[in-house]
Amino acid sequence: MTIATLGAALLAGPQMRPPAAPLITCDPYFSFWSASDELSAEWPTHWTGTIHAMQSMVRVDGKAYRLMGNKPDMDTVTQKSVTVLPTRTVYHMAAGPVDITLTFMNPALPDDLDVMSRPAGYITWRVASRDAKAHQVELYFDHSGEAAVNEPSQTIAWSKPSIAGLTTLRVGTASQAVLGRKGDGVRIDWGYLYSATADPVKAAVLSHEAARASFAATGKIDGVEPSQPRACSDEWPVFAFAFDLGKVTGRAVERRMILAYDDILSIEYLGRRLPGYWARNGMGAAELVSQANTRYAEFDKRAAKLDTDLMADLAAAGGEKYAQICALAFRQCIAGHKLVADTDGTPLWFSKECYSNGCIATVDVTYPTAPFPLLFSAKLTRALLDPIMKYAATPRWKFPFAPHDIGTYPIANGQVYGGGERTEENQMPVEESGNLIILVAALAQVEGHARYAEAYWPTLTKWAEFLRDNGVDPGNQLCTDDFAGHLAHNTNLSVKAVVGLACYARLCEQLGKTEEAKTWRAVAEAGVKTCLEKSADGDHYRLAFDKPGTWSQKYNLVWDKLLGLKLFPAEVVAKEMAYYRTQMGKYGLPLDNRSAYTKTDWEVWTATLADNKADWDAFIDPIWQFTNDSPSRVPFSDWYWTTDAKQRGFQARPVIGGVFIKMLADPKAWRKWAGK
Repeated sequence: MTIATLGAALLAGPQMRPPAAPLITCDPYFSFWSASDELSAEWPTHWTGTIHAMQSMVRVDGKAYRLMGNKPDMDTVTQKSVTVLPTRTVYHMAAGPVDITLTFMNPALPDDLDVMSRPAGYITWRVASRDAKAHQVELYFDHSGEAAVNEPSQTIAWSKPSIAGLTTLRVGTASQAVLGRKGDGVRIDWGYLYSATADPVKAAVLSHEAARASFAATGKIDGVEPSQPRACSDEWPVFAFAFDLGKVTGRAVERRMILAYDDILSIEYLGRRLPGYWARNGMGAAELVSQANTRYAEFDKRAAKLDTDLMADLAAAGGEKYAQICALAFRQCIAGHKLVADTDGTPLWFSKECYSNGCIATVDVTYPTAPFPLLFSAKLTRALLDPIMKYAATPRWKFPFAPHDIGTYPIANGQVYGGGERTEENQMPVEESGNLIILVAALAQVEGHARYAEAYWPTLTKWAEFLRDNGVDPGNQLCTDDFAGHLAHNTNLSVKAVVGLACYARLCEQLGKTEEAKTWRAVAEAGVKTCLEKSADGDHYRLAFDKPGTWSQKYNLVWDKLLGLKLFPAEVVAKEMAYYRTQMGKYGLPLDNRSAYTKTDWEVWTATLADNKADWDAFIDPIWQFTNDSPSRVPFSDWYWTTDAKQRGFQARPVIGGVFIKMLADPKAWRKWAGK
């Protein structure tokens, strides 16, 4: 199936209206989104909602139309559809007598870390006459300097680098304080944004008014280049490109832009300032942009195959709506991370806890994210785990349980959440210890051996002992759903501890520690008995052991199924699923009885426990409807109200990769994709 036929198939079925559509999305800083139904209705934004202006116009037989951005005032194209696929977002438009297909593509290939890590994306215009007549067409594109600053008041400078075969413009801050800013709702203000094309073009840096007005009137860009350096907002200099397509007939004509961002250095990890993985062997920005051009056909073909194959398998696993949910999540998950190279070249994949507190390599972000790398790449899974596991194995981490995070993005020099490295205050001891043991066991299942666990065995053993002594009946503490506050005797947390203990037993077995495996398995089985006895509440199981009449999603049970641990009796899941069906809201199942909000990732994990299509659809259909109806126009939220589809909090977080967990429930599909 080609991309064209895949798009037609999607349009023939239910059509998702994404709350925000990914455009160019590479990492937490290099991130463009469209948060409106019409691409020409609003400016593209960073995931934080800050404007990252890109503008496009087309002139057809002398009449100008706006394709993207909300200025200047003029007629706009008629947008017919928008389709979000894993690696691309495709807009179909009409401008008078011509059709335009505008495609934003990232070659986000998780089985090829060299390519996936490259901070470069493509914008392609495909123009054809609809009435079989020839029409004179000119295209225009520009962007501001906003993607290279944290605040528009910051001073920018630009240049026109010489890269063979390309017309290129470059912009960055004048100060270039590399790795000088950390936090959550912030944007990068070091490094350089490159815009380039191999097509015949006139390019210039002009004030936004001069560039856009001259093109709309004449099809050309004319004016005086502003002086520099200057504030990004001082006359809003834009980096403008005008293409003369000549006479366009029914045969489509294409033009393409490359956008790339060289951040110079990406992450500071335990005092080491590290480059992006793509740059580990000395590749610089010029080569990055050059290869983005010369290898486009290869990257596009590979990305198109991923789109077609993955969408088909997702639909087979969970239906068309599920496939569309995963397509919307795909690039968001990748763009919520940064892949860097350690000093020895080892890949390290750092998450950013977007729109919650900005922590880096947060363990309870890693846990819900993990189905994505577990499905696509064992190497990427190791890269996700390594920053945390290496940190936890150092003398700096003195506690008997796992850490919550290792800093504030992009500075990963030690835990900052709660008590940090200083005290046990507000830690998540059972949560994070269980998370990491479970994920190491899941990695071992993918790889067919436990050598990764062996490398960190003393640390894992310490955490297993902690779960044995403290996890089956957890004390008053936070879990990953920390927005709900502290809770003692948390049933779902107890489930996690018990599953973690069984996973540790499995790892013992894989490492030939037969007697230890038997001992730990017995501990896990005793934990199951305690958990079920203390949480039983008639037709379901409680939120907490000591709170009758309560309930919660037991999403941690999913690993019992995925890893074939055979811990919990089948009737436990059946009872819970039947009860959940009685508690559904219009837009999904609340997280628990305390509030009407839910978590998207946990809903899909709970849905994966279903053993029939009716139960599965009862979860997935409301999530899909939420994406369509939500008035909160933000990148895919994982925390929303089940009553009215409004965002409760969180957006653009990498945890949305957790929706791929259904694919792990099919051993054949898991082997197929992990084997790539």
